[in-house]
Amino acid sequence: MASIFGFRSRDPARDRQTDGSRLDRLAKLFEQIAVEIEAERAGLENRYRTKATNAAFLVEAMENGSTSDRRSSEVSALTTSILNCERRIAELSRQNGMMKELRHSLDTVFDENAASDSATAAAEYTRPAGAGRG
Repeated sequence: MASIFGFRSRDPARDRQTDGSRLDRLAKLFEQIAVEIEAERAGLENRYRTKATNAAFLVEAMENGSTSDRRSSEVSALTTSILNCERRIAELSRQNGMMKELRHSLDTVFDENAASDSATAAAEYTRPAGAGRG
């Protein structure tokens, strides 16, 4: 039969180190994903501006009669592409916001753990000698 007194817990400093390492890996992952989202958004915005400019010049040329009406299918394709770009940019903005919220939540968890550990350490430090653990 195992004795209850034979149970040993891990050192709280080691727990804090493990938690800190885990939270750091999560933070780096969130940052990496945020960078990927931002890169996609930036590239998409560049293409969006190009398509919008091309569509504007094409419509102007059609209105001035300097191009054939069959180019209206190009305008339609550009319009569809522009609308798709706008939807995707909006989705990427939502994803970026979520990454920021997750990162903030991670900081909150880390801060709460640090505050809890500090309070526990302070309580143990101020406990009178021989009082034992609570």
